Amino acid sequence: MNPKIARYLADHQPATPCLVLDIDRVEANFRAIRDALPLAQIYYAVKANPAPPILDRLVALDSHFDAAGIEEIDACLAAGAAPAAISFGNTIKKISAIRRAHAAGVTMFAFDSDEELAKLAAHAPGSRVYCRILVENEGADWPLSRKFGTTIEHARALMLRAGDLGLDPYGLSFHVGSQQTTTSSYEAAIGRVAMLFTDLRDAGVNLRMVNLGGGFPVRYRDEVPGIDRFADAIMSAMTAHFGNALPEMLIEPGRSVVGDAGVVSAEVVLVSRKGCDPVRWVYLDIGRFGGLAETEGEAIKYRIATPHDGTEAGPVAIAGPTCDGADILYEKSNYRLPLALTHGDRVELMATGAYVTTYASQRFNGFTPLAEHYI
Repeated sequence: MNPKIARYLADHQPATPCLVLDIDRVEANFRAIRDALPLAQIYYAVKANPAPPILDRLVALDSHFDAAGIEEIDACLAAGAAPAAISFGNTIKKISAIRRAHAAGVTMFAFDSDEELAKLAAHAPGSRVYCRILVENEGADWPLSRKFGTTIEHARALMLRAGDLGLDPYGLSFHVGSQQTTTSSYEAAIGRVAMLFTDLRDAGVNLRMVNLGGGFPVRYRDEVPGIDRFADAIMSAMTAHFGNALPEMLIEPGRSVVGDAGVVSAEVVLVSRKGCDPVRWVYLDIGRFGGLAETEGEAIKYRIATPHDGTEAGPVAIAGPTCDGADILYEKSNYRLPLALTHGDRVELMATGAYVTTYASQRFNGFTPLAEHYI
């Protein structure tokens, strides 16, 4: 437990469920990533947590920003980010959003299809564009493949066409999946992109940039490689494929910036058994619809701290409070919690600073959305 957050919880006892997030930890994480990859420009993935205190701090640190929607662009601008420091990184954009972003001064846009490229040419003329390549997401706890990206062959045709449409074919991008736990995924993806990059440069396209996406992991229940190991793998692969002629490098960390800066404090609503089953059911006042959407498929496995840690424990299934049968967090992941745990106990879910607050539903079953405290 972060001592600063622990003191806040002890002193204020905020109503549950709530997120308490340490902004100083966000800064420390950002600086660690920048130190590990000094040649890469950091574009914080705003979708991970778009809270104004986070954006304010990152603007002060000269971060750039990867925005998934026009509302995120507005939030970055409100925090003082320069339009040129914002990338509209979603490959699926409304024309109205493209127009608004372009009018606001945003000059960089992602795409991965003929139709999206045509939209950008028509409504963001002259903009820098980069094409997202489809790569394997093996090793990622939260894969992002299939929905985003295109084939190498299609990307080549698209980038050749971009210049003819009056756009600036700026670069190529990929994403190895969120909570990526293997460095080899980056190495393989860099190899694929490098071949296309060289091919396009030889064809006369003025490519200058490779966007390596995000995916850097945080520690949940299991240990994960640190940012230095990912940085070493990335730079070794970039040097191997590009030599001394390195292109501009962009990265889009989100989870690794804010994930371990936050803790969700929750209350146990009920502990029950179903007949003689040794597995107890622990129901919390937060569930999948309250912000823990990444527990779908038991993909992201949060560590849970209780006031009875260190005492005898037993197997549990963990669920949320709603009248919905899908509101189950963990049933197959071998969670064990103290036998003394009972209703009214407060528990903490660790490393919940990313992808929690904005996933929370708006009063499903009447439950108030997750409260947020930034300290």
